[in-house]
Amino acid sequence: METPSPLEHELLEGPWVLSLADSRDKQLVGGKAINLSRLIHARFPVPDGFTVTTQAFLLGRQQADGGMPSEISQSILGAYRRMGSPPVAVRSSATAEDLEDASMAGQYETVPDVRDESALLNAVARCWKSLDTTRTRSYLAEHGIAMDAVSMGVVVQQLIPADVAGVLFTANPRLGALHQMLVESSWGLGEAVV
Repeated sequence: METPSPLEHELLEGPWVLSLADSRDKQLVGGKAINLSRLIHARFPVPDGFTVTTQAFLLGRQQADGGMPSEISQSILGAYRRMGSPPVAVRSSATAEDLEDASMAGQYETVPDVRDESALLNAVARCWKSLDTTRTRSYLAEHGIAMDAVSMGVVVQQLIPADVAGVLFTANPRLGALHQMLVESSWGLGEAVV
């Protein structure tokens, strides 16, 4: 069992899962989830979904066997069933993500086309594990972000079947040009882009 980080001083009582619309606290849901919530409240069409909170991640990290606590897995599966158990994309939503000067693009795990409950729980665990990789540690250090100050939320969102998928950067990250946008895309669900 790990020593609790500064993020873990509070009692870990949940919530374990929040709807995307209710994902308004960045420390509880991470950067990706809070931005999806903002889009929902601005009335953009956002596929249905929910967020597995950073509280769930922190409690899961305390498990001695590395497994997912049953109260968390049951909360995740309950939210998934309320959605109708559709195919989903499972996407990391770290608290150090989508920052003004550190996007973390491609650093954390994304699992598209998840189609059953077992695969869903495995995908959430993969997102949690992606917070602590050599690549992620290096990126955080390069941007002066302390590893123990970062936590992981996970977005579970209804999959939109796509022939082509991609990412729009509102500033060109390759050139640092704020007056240019860049679209990166690929055939299929975007795995090559991610």
